Amino acid sequence: MVRRLPPLSALRPFEAAARLESFSRAAEELHLTHGAVSRQVRALEDHVGAPLFTRHGKRVALTSEGRAYAERVRQALQEIAQATEAAGAGRRDNRLTLSVLPSFASRWLMPRLIRFMDAHPKIEVNVLTTNQLANFAGDEVDIAIRFGRGPWPGLVCEKFLDDEYFPVASPRMSRGKLPKEPRDLLKVRIMREDRDHWQNWFDAAGVALDKPLEGPMFHDSTYSLAAAARGEGVALARSSIVGEDLERGVLKRLFGVSVRSSESYWFVSPKEIAGTPKAKAFREWVKSELSPPRARRR
Repeated sequence: MVRRLPPLSALRPFEAAARLESFSRAAEELHLTHGAVSRQVRALEDHVGAPLFTRHGKRVALTSEGRAYAERVRQALQEIAQATEAAGAGRRDNRLTLSVLPSFASRWLMPRLIRFMDAHPKIEVNVLTTNQLANFAGDEVDIAIRFGRGPWPGLVCEKFLDDEYFPVASPRMSRGKLPKEPRDLLKVRIMREDRDHWQNWFDAAGVALDKPLEGPMFHDSTYSLAAAARGEGVALARSSIVGEDLERGVLKRLFGVSVRSSESYWFVSPKEIAGTPKAKAFREWVKSELSPPRARRR
C-alpha cells in the first residue's frame, strides 16, 4: 500500500515552527508571513488528521504527536539536504566561482579568461562581478579578487599585484589640446571615484589645491575611464586596468607623475577552498599572465 505523502511545501514551515516554538519566528527565518506559516501548518494537520500544536492566543506549543512527528520530519529534511549535496558534489568540485571587481573583470580578466578555460577544460568558470565583499557561503564563491589593504582575518589571502595611479585622457579631448602641465588639470573636468586619490596625485605633482575638486563621481573605474575615452574629462587610472586602452591609443597618459597605491590586488578564499586543485590552478594562471611575455612563453 502506498502511503499518501504530506504536502512537501508545508514541511519546512512546520519544522521551523516546531524548532522555534513560534509561528512568527519561523516566518522571519523563512521570509514568509505569519499567516502563510499558520496556513501551511493547518494543511499539514488536516493531512495527518491530528493536531500538531496547541494554540493559546499567539503562543503555540507542540502536542505529543507533534513532537514525535517533528523529530521524524527533521531527520527526513536533513537526509534530503545531504542527498542533494552529494548529488551536486561532483559538479561543485569542477566549478570555480570567482567574485571580481567589475573594473578588473571587464578590463583585465575577461579578455584573458579564454586562455584559462582552454588550459583547464574540465573546470567550469562562473564569474560574479561586484564591488561588495564576497559571500563565500551564500554564493559558493571559491576565490574573490579584491583590491584593498588586506589581509582579511579568517581567510587565506595572497597579494599578487601592486598598483599605481596616473591621469589619462582621450587624445581627442579639447580637439587635441591636452593639458601641458599638472596645474592645467584644474581647468578641465576631473573624473572622480569613490576611491578618490586625486589629492595624493596633486601633492606628488607639487600642485596645491585651493578648494575641493569638483566633477562627476563614479562608483567604478570602468565608467570613469569610459567617460575619459569619450573626451569628457580626465580620469585617474590604475595601471593594472588601463594598459589596453593606452596601447590602442584610446587613452593617453598625461605627464610622468604617478602615485603608488596603498592598496593591492589579493586572492581571497576560505581555508577549505584555498588548497584545492582548481583554486591553485587559477592563482598560478593569473600570476603567469602577469609575468613578462618572454617568461610566459617559457
